[in-house]
Amino acid sequence: QVQLVESGGGSVETGGSLTLSCKADNVRYLVPKCMGWFRQVPGNEREGIASISPGDSTVYADSLKDRFTIFRNLTVNLYLQMSSLNPRDTATYYCAAGRTRFCGLDSNEYDHWGPGTQVTVSA
Repeated sequence: QVQLVESGGGSVETGGSLTLSCKADNVRYLVPKCMGWFRQVPGNEREGIASISPGDSTVYADSLKDRFTIFRNLTVNLYLQMSSLNPRDTATYYCAAGRTRFCGLDSNEYDHWGPGTQVTVSA
């Protein structure tokens, strides 16, 4: 089992950048697992942003791949670099650990979630 905690959210103006971080309390558990970032706006379904495998293979949502970058370091901390932000990016952002080595952008592929961090982009 593992607990995940996101950080790095906040308020930014249109065109700005943010990098979100996700830290785990059980790094060994995550070594063989894929991880991913999702976001959700109240009233909407959770949207997959990007996923990354232990071998650093990545999957991105087509609409976000030009502005968002997912990466993980050797201690299995997960990051999401976001640029050219606009008000439609306003959401709660979640990191998640997958059930296996490879996962896509379906939330059902993940079984551990952080509590989320809020990102607000003003016009």
